[in-house]
Amino acid sequence: QVYLAESGGGLVQPGGSLRLSCAASGSMFRLRSMGWYRQAPGKERDLVAIITSSDRTDYADSVKGRFTISRGNAENTVNLQMNSLKPEDTAVYVCNAVDFAAYWGQGTQVTVSS
Repeated sequence: QVYLAESGGGLVQPGGSLRLSCAASGSMFRLRSMGWYRQAPGKERDLVAIITSSDRTDYADSVKGRFTISRGNAENTVNLQMNSLKPEDTAVYVCNAVDFAAYWGQGTQVTVSS
């Protein structure tokens, strides 16, 4: 069983910043990647950012230049620094980890509103 613990969501004004963190624990092989997806009401879940075991990163076009994904200090942790937030970034952000299977967190709400 693999458990993903997410933290850092909340309410922020447009132009503000938030930092999300995710820690994977449990019985798993070496992770191939960790990343963040988001799902807004009535929309599909979309990739936000991903970092692979070789430290390659990839971002959705809509967040390039504003969001940065990085590894945490502890093993199997990942952070998402979100700057210059916009109302359209409002969504539930879900952590993902992949070894030979895909694992998902419960999600954390990010709301960007004045």
